[in-house]
Order: sequence, then C-alpha cells, then structure tokens
Amino acid sequence: MFLKPEEQLEIIQKGVDKIVNEEELLAKLDHSFKKQKPLTIKLGLDPSAPDIHLGHAVVLRKIKQMQDLGHRVVIIIGDFTGRIGDPTGKAKGRVALSDEIVKENAKTYCKQIFKILDEEETTVRFNSEWLSRLTFEEVIKLAATTSVARILERDDFQKRYNNQVPIGIHEFFYPLMQAYDSVEILADIELGGTDQTFNILLGRTLQKHLGLEKQIAIFMPLLEGLDGVEKMSKSLGNYIGVNEAPEVMFKKVMEVPDTLIVKYFDLATDEHPNTIKEVKDRLSKGENPRDIKLELAEIITTLYHGKEAMRRAKQYFEIAFQKKQIPDNIPSILIEIGKESVLDLIPSLIAKDFIKSKSEFMRLIQQNGVSVNGEKMKEDDIDKILMNDDVLQIGKKRFIKFIK
Repeated sequence: MFLKPEEQLEIIQKGVDKIVNEEELLAKLDHSFKKQKPLTIKLGLDPSAPDIHLGHAVVLRKIKQMQDLGHRVVIIIGDFTGRIGDPTGKAKGRVALSDEIVKENAKTYCKQIFKILDEEETTVRFNSEWLSRLTFEEVIKLAATTSVARILERDDFQKRYNNQVPIGIHEFFYPLMQAYDSVEILADIELGGTDQTFNILLGRTLQKHLGLEKQIAIFMPLLEGLDGVEKMSKSLGNYIGVNEAPEVMFKKVMEVPDTLIVKYFDLATDEHPNTIKEVKDRLSKGENPRDIKLELAEIITTLYHGKEAMRRAKQYFEIAFQKKQIPDNIPSILIEIGKESVLDLIPSLIAKDFIKSKSEFMRLIQQNGVSVNGEKMKEDDIDKILMNDDVLQIGKKRFIKFIK
C-alpha cells in the first residue's frame, strides 16, 4: 500500500539536487495512489567500472526508498551502450568494451546493487534486447529526433569540438540510445547523478516526440569523499566501498569530515527526512559531531553488513581506535603456515584495502609505521615467514591477523 502522494514526495525529495518537474511528479504519484498502480523507476548502468562505492550508491539508495514506497524498479544494464562507452565528462573517446568484459562487469554490478535493492522486487534488463534489433531505418528515424546543435550542448562534446579533439559519429548515439531505453520500458521516472543531466533529459524529450508521457528526471548530487573536497573516487583513495569489510567501513565513516555529516545522512542512508532535521538541530545546538558520526557509522555499516557485523565492527573500532589496544576481533587473512612471508601477502593486503600499494607499504616500514606482534618491522623483516596468529599492525589503527 502506497503512502499519500504528499508523503511520498517528501521522502523522494530528501537529498535530491533537482527534479524535472516536481508538479508532474506529484500528478504521477497522485494517479499511482488512486489506481494503486506502481510507477516504473529507471536506472541505467554502464558496466565499465564494477566496483561500487557510497558515491555510486547515492542514486541506488534513492531508488530503494521509492522501491519501499511500492514502486517498480527496472535496472537497465547497458551491455549494448557499453560497447560505445558513456562519453560524459571525457576529454576523448572511450575505448569500446568487449562483450566478455561487459557481461563480466554486469554480473559484478548485479551482485553489488542487490546489497541495496530488493532483488525479488527489481527487474534487470539488458538494453541489447531492443537496441540490437533496431533496423538501420529505425536508427535513422531515431537520429532525426534531435540535432547536432543539441548534442553539442553537452560540455564534453563542446570542449572536444572547440579543442579539435575527434568525436566519433557513434558517440552521438550514446545519449540517444540511453533515451530510447526510457521509451522501451515506458519509464515514469529516471534517476542519475547531476553529471547525467543531458542524457536523462534527452529521454524525456524523446518520449514526448514519440507521443508518450514524459518521464520525471531526478538528479542526485555528487557525494564528496573522505577528503571533503573531491567527488568520491576509488582512484583518489577517498572512497568507502560497499563491499569493504565492516571494520574498514565503520572506521572510514568515522573519518567523514564533520561538515559532511548531514550530507552523508541525506545521501548515504535511508533515514526519514524528520530524522535528518533532528540531526541538523543536534549539531546546531552544539552536540559533539563525533557522537552523531558514531550513529552514522552504525547506520551505514548495518545497511551493508547487518546488525551483528556492525556490532563487531564498532567493538573493533572502540578498542583499536579509542583505547589504542590490539582488539580481539580483527580482520584475518588465511596463510600457509611456515611458507608465506609478509612480502608474499602484499597482494592480499592491497586487495582487502589495508594498503594502497607495495611502495606505500615499504615507505611505512621505513617510517617505523609497521609492526608484527608489537615489534617494529625493518625492511629485512619483509621476507620473514609468518606463523599462526601473528598480528600485523599498519600505522596506528589497522590490524590484521594471519591464520592457517
């Protein structure tokens, strides 16, 4: 059963950057409520970078909120458009992905998005289902719905054109194909980040051109990473991955700058707008931001790992980071006892996000920032064979136990 349209709108508006257009959205919600018929919510994913972090999850969390309101979610995996690659924000053309890479990335994407969305209530479709069947005549008709001038309104295309950087004709078809996805599934609402404004609004335009009801465009803000400045990005190292260990996730949330606490509540949780208002009030009245951030860490870690894992992560944080002791419950890595050294396990440490690179790890050793069982490591110790229950400490706050 749906909430009343006005109540739904309040939840949908939480954390949103822009809605095009709000009056039409309220009318759709009202019709949906009266008919008890769910709206179709669309999200397109280009399977080129399968590791999802909280920045990517901003849109997924908003979709989950609408899913909880009773609406129908359709995820479009761009296996066909992925062969071109989204040119958004790119200074040059993207290298086309092979079918094998696209399919593998799509599988990885699906595993991760269902950490957020209800799998049983989500429809996943691949746009090759309809795009690969279009005839050349149909493609020409599709191209005729817009102009080169309109396509060149995109900042990335405009910059490349002005700088005389080649633009392939096929790249012009990416936004058109993404727009056609909305036509195919009769989307009522499409969501995306603010960097997807052109693509999503083109879907709205194409629906109107074909005599269909226009989709509502909802744009979510981009989430700053742990540095508090740049957009969350794995390449910048300022990210919180949805697949990271609970202990790592909890600790990273505690590193969120105080100035972003409200924004993270808004964009990275499913808390009700009234709860967000309470958080703002508590901060304005001078409550310690660290106490509120602890609640944020509990909420976010629970969302992705469950309550029990969150409790263990919180306990680990309190012991390791507040009391500065080696905790009992720390992440572990399986090893072959008597055969593997710290050097052998560097790839595992990188994969689990304990270190960024071998060079960073060696630099920490040189700075006396790495210990095994409480004893500082020297460069010569990196080949030392590890034993069961050995504890590696990296910096002041990262602990890893090696077990057989």
